[in-house]
Amino acid sequence: MKIPTLAITALTFGSVSSEVYFKEQFNDDKWVDTWTIPTKWKPESEMGEWKISEGLFNGGEADDKGLQTTQDARFYGISAELSKEFNSSNGKDLVIQYSVKHEQGIDCGGAYIKLLPGGKKFDAVKFGGDTPYAIMFGPDICGATKRTHVILHSEKKNDNLLINKDIPCLSDEFSHIYTLVLKPDNSFEVLTDNKSVRKGKLEDEFSFLEPKEIKDPNESKPDDWDDIPQIPDPEDVKPDGYDDIPEEIPDPDATKPDDWDDEDDGEWEPPMIDNPEYKGPWTPKMIENPNYKGKWVHPMIPNPDYEYDENMYAVCKDGCSHVGFELWQVKSGTIFDDIIITDSLEEAQKFAEETYFTKKDKERELYDASKAAEIPDDDMDGEIYEDDDELAEEL
Repeated sequence: MKIPTLAITALTFGSVSSEVYFKEQFNDDKWVDTWTIPTKWKPESEMGEWKISEGLFNGGEADDKGLQTTQDARFYGISAELSKEFNSSNGKDLVIQYSVKHEQGIDCGGAYIKLLPGGKKFDAVKFGGDTPYAIMFGPDICGATKRTHVILHSEKKNDNLLINKDIPCLSDEFSHIYTLVLKPDNSFEVLTDNKSVRKGKLEDEFSFLEPKEIKDPNESKPDDWDDIPQIPDPEDVKPDGYDDIPEEIPDPDATKPDDWDDEDDGEWEPPMIDNPEYKGPWTPKMIENPNYKGKWVHPMIPNPDYEYDENMYAVCKDGCSHVGFELWQVKSGTIFDDIIITDSLEEAQKFAEETYFTKKDKERELYDASKAAEIPDDDMDGEIYEDDDELAEEL
């Protein structure tokens, strides 16, 4: 299926202009001409089918739909060309935003999006896990592991760098919107439902740079350095006969049963019990080591290989041209919607107000009403409302 580009014009606000490089809502059949299934990535039997769905408890308009996974234990792949290639050299912010709804009650599966280079050479029918990418962003859930991936490509290291500390994600059955902002000043921010959940400098949160300091290769712990805090007391001597004390002894209170027959049952022996006199293997008591010098600390020196990189943010140095989902899901049913790639957080938030925030409350109302209808009046003990309160607090 050929991929025509979406016609999105630049938006201008006074003297400051922002551009939308991609926008998708899956509300009509045009998505079929925009997105490509990678038919040459995995065998057909391993690939799951996508469908356009309103989903359960749809809080939007009647024609509000999203892209949904439909088959359990399958790989999912799909990609689309941006309406305009984004190039990091333009000195603008990069903003990726989209919504995710796990209405199946996900147990294990990815729901992240990828921003990809390639231009005219991008092979959409072979798009898969080995396809080079600039950014991988979004929730990934399996069992107790629930995190929002932020992985950025480092051209200098020729590697994909995962954020050093996990960012939690939500795994309930409601829609949530995820936003990543990457700035030319080498800073970033991640927002969930338009609330900031992590922000900082790239050098602090990712391993883009070599460490500023390293252990001095010309220094080593002195041979006479004593770092053992306690030693056996040389004056503590094992008592005579200590090793002769048995671990068990015959039970002195046991008596041979009256019906015991030595000829038939053999010679009677009392059962064994733990010996209260046995103290275990002998070890000398420990005392403070008079020669203890403390833990030896290796001296540090400036790392000659350390060099600040002004272009850490430039994950699309040669241009990013495509966006895609490349996933594995054990339990299908995730719905993706309201994708926008722009250079303006304001523009992304405006789009979120027009989409996600117009339907999230209605979605919850429909969900609550449906769950309440499933429980007979006599059985309603308030638990469903307690659960909702806990969920609302989490969100």
